[in-house]
Amino acid sequence: MKVLHLDTNHELLIEQFAKLGFQNDEDYTSTKEEVEKKIHLYDGIIIRSRFTIDQQFLDKATNLKFIGRVGAGLENIDTEHAKFKGVFMASAPEGNRNAVGEHTLGMLLALLNQMCKADRQVRKGKWKREQNRGFELEGKTVGIIGYGNMGKAFAKKLKGFDVEVICYDIIGGVGDENARQVGIMEFQQRSDVVSLHVPQTESTTGMINSEFIEALHKPFWLLNTARGKCVVTKDLVTGLKSGKVLGAGLDVLEYEKKSFENMFVQKPKAFKYLRKANNVLLTPHVAGWTVESKEKLAQTIVDKIKERFC
Repeated sequence: MKVLHLDTNHELLIEQFAKLGFQNDEDYTSTKEEVEKKIHLYDGIIIRSRFTIDQQFLDKATNLKFIGRVGAGLENIDTEHAKFKGVFMASAPEGNRNAVGEHTLGMLLALLNQMCKADRQVRKGKWKREQNRGFELEGKTVGIIGYGNMGKAFAKKLKGFDVEVICYDIIGGVGDENARQVGIMEFQQRSDVVSLHVPQTESTTGMINSEFIEALHKPFWLLNTARGKCVVTKDLVTGLKSGKVLGAGLDVLEYEKKSFENMFVQKPKAFKYLRKANNVLLTPHVAGWTVESKEKLAQTIVDKIKERFC
């Protein structure tokens, strides 16, 4: 097996592939067009999010047997064409689900207790206790949309907080001891917190919009550690201004580039509002980005490739 590594990852990937007898080549700087000229030489690709693996790329990868995507999803790969070409695809949601669960919980607690605003004020010498009176998580209903690896990890972290956890998913029968699966109407009636844990698909793109926000019976906190394009930012801002959305924790933004690696270029009016809002917490797509998850992600890919081909 000749494997081309297109993104830097944990060193165990190359080390363990070498022990399996694979030839590892690294190219972290060439353009996509330059890589396309030599991709026919390789049996495997290891990538994070550097560029999109589209139909044209796959057609030039005539010997390709597998793609290892060191991340949770496969949205930067034309999965249908890859399947048609018989290419095995491995992603690693098992590798960073714990990190995402912890980050989501951290964002929620910070929002409820106004920690970021209070921190900024104290640093400026302001001591405003009443203005920073928080809310307790106990007794609230946390609604999780998308109950796969990430949703389940977040639900697990909520054990011990004396909250009701419900989940909504297009797949039936996914509820477990940590979350009760409900229909959309009950979800809308009961949720005090809405947390997104869905992949980016046609059906999830723009799913949190003005219609969704208004359908919630109670004012709620929104968390998005999934994909930025699942939330229509201008509609979220309208909800924040009206008070229907009490606060938002956003690890991902609608304006990100597809690669997830670089800062987005666009800075529209809605984003400017988010930057200034005291009830909005922003992080740069790092919910699954921990020291531990870097190793877990790489190991998951190695294990899946090894199981399939060795």
